[in-house]
Amino acid sequence: QVQLVESGGGSVQAGGSLRLTCAASAITNSSMGWFRQAPGKEREGVAALYTGGGVTFYADSVKGRFTISQDNAENTVYLEMNALKPEETAMYYCAACPGTFLKAMQCRLRVAKFDYWGQGTQVTVSS
Repeated sequence: QVQLVESGGGSVQAGGSLRLTCAASAITNSSMGWFRQAPGKEREGVAALYTGGGVTFYADSVKGRFTISQDNAENTVYLEMNALKPEETAMYYCAACPGTFLKAMQCRLRVAKFDYWGQGTQVTVSS
């Protein structure tokens, strides 16, 4: 069982930045992802990485603006978000897909592949 707690959400104006933090009970050899869900919309993958190293995934819409990173010593994963847009207002979730590198390649940004989820942190971007 992996427990995940997100923090760092808040309100920001368009063009602003936020850094989300996911504190995990363990992240060794796991694919760790950030997802978001806006009201009335499906949950979508934003960014993911394999904590064993070697691969990151980003949604096309956030490439060049968002950065996912990890601190293995602190069992923490971050999402640095820059140049935020109003349409990115959503609840942001951290999720874990434990397993091998091969499994990480299968998890990617696929919601259904992730086994453990946090409660989410709200991000609101105003125009």
